[in-house]
Amino acid sequence: MNRRSLLLGASAALTLPALGAHAQGAQITGAGASFPNPIYQKWAEAVRGATGIQLNYQSVGSGAGINQIRNRTVDFGATDAPLSAQQLTEGNLLQFPTVMGSLVAIVNIPGIAEGQLKLTGPLLADIYLGKITRWNDPQIVALNPGLPLPSLAIAPAYRADGSGTTFVWVSYLSAVSPEFKEKVGVGTSVRFPVGTGARGNEGVAGTVRNVRGAIGYVENAYAITNKLVTTQIRNKAGNFVKPDHKSFMAAASAADWSVPGFAANVIDQAGPDSWPIVAPTFILLPINPNDAARSANVRRFFDWAFTNGSRLAAELEYIPLPESVHNAVRAAWRQSFGA
Repeated sequence: MNRRSLLLGASAALTLPALGAHAQGAQITGAGASFPNPIYQKWAEAVRGATGIQLNYQSVGSGAGINQIRNRTVDFGATDAPLSAQQLTEGNLLQFPTVMGSLVAIVNIPGIAEGQLKLTGPLLADIYLGKITRWNDPQIVALNPGLPLPSLAIAPAYRADGSGTTFVWVSYLSAVSPEFKEKVGVGTSVRFPVGTGARGNEGVAGTVRNVRGAIGYVENAYAITNKLVTTQIRNKAGNFVKPDHKSFMAAASAADWSVPGFAANVIDQAGPDSWPIVAPTFILLPINPNDAARSANVRRFFDWAFTNGSRLAAELEYIPLPESVHNAVRAAWRQSFGA
């Protein structure tokens, strides 16, 4: 059955076995993407109070999360870079989305406030290629007349660890810059020609906060939490848009969940209001778990989050999935686990 059929036919909610005494105080472990870490931690607090299930989630990056679930050292892995159908089959893994998030460019430029600076995808690509090196470069000045851009060196920051956030960022830069695609390419770990690496969204946010002239890329929740300065970016329609709920939802509405593994591509979507860097984040769950009870509790955790956690996600500027996608994921659980 394809994902489109699931979306159309999975209107019934998942019925997991009733939460009995064995679930109270039950612990589950997960590791991987830092992109969704803020919402997973917020959900963990709420789920613990509601069901007694305790989540220990380690924000170690998508690459490490994929490796850990392949080695079965955690109950689930988390990744922003979706695995292919072949990779899922080889790993005996089920992949499903939890929320969508947005990447933003963050800067530390004296005299530049939140949302003032305008950038384009090709300019961002040239910055990360080392072709544009100062904030008063004529190309940046031309986009920002009247903005007091200093003669300050640009200090790009990037993820040093295997990262789904990097995968999403370079997917966007490769989509808008053929030169970037050729010289750097797409992957969870790439070789940037310039800049300084940091671990996790937390590390990139910290680097930009502490270095004058820095620019980096993080999930929007980290920019909000750390009160970092974000930029406007020109979208596919040619409009400069700010990273806000309106622009995120405009992009998310174009997602096609019918593809294998629910791996919808929301990068650089058309639309006058669309934010150009939006992506889902995914859970990897073994179809042949070492511990069936713990696997069932992982599904209980995310079932609760789907039913009750959308408001918490929106408060952190994540984009909740439509109910039809929640039900399609539940249908995939039933198909793989029978309950």
